[in-house]
Amino acid sequence: MADDTLGRRRTYGIVVVATLAYTCLMFVWFSLPAYLSTIIAELELSGTQAGVVAGAVPLTYIPLALFSGLAVDRIGPGRSLAAGAAIFGVAQAGRSAATGFPSLLALTLMLGVGATAITFGLPKLVSTLFPPSRTGFPSSIYLVGASAGTAAVFGIGRPILGPWLGGWRPLFLWSGLVAIGYGLGWYLLARRLRIDDRAAANDASERAPGDEDRSPLTSIRRDLRLILTHRELQLVVVVGTMYLLASHGIQGWLPTVLEARGVSPGLAGQTTSLFVAAYAVGIFTVPALADRYEARPTALIGCGAVFCTGTVGVVLADGIGPTLLGSIVVAGIGVGGLSPLVRAIPPALEGIGARLTGTAVGFIFAVGEIGGFLGPVLIGTSHDLTGSYAPGLGLIAATGIVVAIAGATLRRLTD
Repeated sequence: MADDTLGRRRTYGIVVVATLAYTCLMFVWFSLPAYLSTIIAELELSGTQAGVVAGAVPLTYIPLALFSGLAVDRIGPGRSLAAGAAIFGVAQAGRSAATGFPSLLALTLMLGVGATAITFGLPKLVSTLFPPSRTGFPSSIYLVGASAGTAAVFGIGRPILGPWLGGWRPLFLWSGLVAIGYGLGWYLLARRLRIDDRAAANDASERAPGDEDRSPLTSIRRDLRLILTHRELQLVVVVGTMYLLASHGIQGWLPTVLEARGVSPGLAGQTTSLFVAAYAVGIFTVPALADRYEARPTALIGCGAVFCTGTVGVVLADGIGPTLLGSIVVAGIGVGGLSPLVRAIPPALEGIGARLTGTAVGFIFAVGEIGGFLGPVLIGTSHDLTGSYAPGLGLIAATGIVVAIAGATLRRLTD
């Protein structure tokens, strides 16, 4: 295994450095939700337009994710992560000069293109460096790094860095430039460590006899047929769709929902950081327990039930208080536990392994980001129609029930 060759500490060190790509991405991605109320007022966006922009990055995944996953499997995680960081960095810097809905939407869609390379490049990197039974904890590392980026933009970027820099536009500009710089640094490191060469050698060892004689087009068709017809993976796709609908819906609108209840923008951002912190707790604890007891499907059931319970509590709570804060924590733990599971399960499925991890995760997100796009849109549109955020949040809560049902079915198939 690669982690034996490189050394355990060095292997985990590579994952930690690569994790910064996700930290940068999530800071950039959620800088818009963090400033959504301000941007709505300055650019004169409707609730539906705001929901579309907030869901534009997930929307990008729908047509691109499967092909991006295929590209990551063939290009390698080193170059993929570097290119992704450069693309979303340029897009974020460009968003600082947006003048209205069309330009803001176009640049956010560009950001999504770069985001796909990060989303699929990191699982590919982990599957290259670790055996399938040990991908849970390394996946937790980069997902906690992602949560750190989200928490930083809500807890520091909105209340501290933004005012210090002079508003949302300078914050967008500088965070984009930092991402571009990171992309260049990661490329140089990955090239020095020959990460893509290692990934290619690992993939070659998993190919069936005679595969090397197939044409690239034949190989792609065969891989796609396997991915698209894999029954257990289809259930993971259902879980991924519900997870993304819930995650993007809550994180995209929670600050605005809290502000609508009379909470100040700074406190709303910091309260959303509490959700992100609970999300990180779920990321670390759930996969560790699931791997220890070999109970990943059971973990899906538990996470779905916990998230549903917490979100219902958010809907019913009145004002900032123990009920609301406790419900936010419960919901965050539930959805956070799903995040590493939908990425860690595919490499362990028969017929997929490390070789097709990028393609499998790409399939999950190609379908799943339909939910990721609809989550923010459902909340924004329901508010336009009803004047309340409660109906949209109620639909978000129902995703937990679907996750629990899918987890139970997966457990039955794998027993």
